[in-house]
Amino acid sequence: MPTIITHPAVPLAMAYGMGRNIISTRLLLAGVVASVLPDLDVLAFRFGIPYAAAFGHRGFSHSVLFAVSVACIGACMARWLNSTSLRTFFFLFLAVISHGILDAFTTGGLGIAFLWPWSDARFFAPIQVIKVSPFGVSRFLSPRGFAVLKSELLWVWLPSGIVMAGMMITRRLALQRR
Repeated sequence: MPTIITHPAVPLAMAYGMGRNIISTRLLLAGVVASVLPDLDVLAFRFGIPYAAAFGHRGFSHSVLFAVSVACIGACMARWLNSTSLRTFFFLFLAVISHGILDAFTTGGLGIAFLWPWSDARFFAPIQVIKVSPFGVSRFLSPRGFAVLKSELLWVWLPSGIVMAGMMITRRLALQRR
């Protein structure tokens, strides 16, 4: 999995790319939280739930159904998030589903249960280029952990930054034409 530091790259890029008048600060913060929410499934290990189980790591919390559920809950809070229900739904859906998509590009694990509960199958992206993050702080602060960060900079943060810059340029050009 990418690190907890990297999963927010997607909602951050979307929010800054679209601008504050479209994505409020509260909605952005909700998106950042939503982007890391699926990894709470690591708590399953503490309860003896196996990695490969539906409620194990990269299981139900990485599914499309989970992303839709979080987005629906967020849409109900749209007014508090200073947004519309539809905008909140789509922003939070993309923030949550991006987590599983990024995990599918990693070099380790058992795949992502995108289609749970309809299927227990786990999926990987056609290519795995993001180095999988080690569990535990001591392992993360090692040469392997630094290799993971380098991989995330190249395969997540750089593309996110390029997309964000493209969105910002497009937005500014559209404003100039008005």
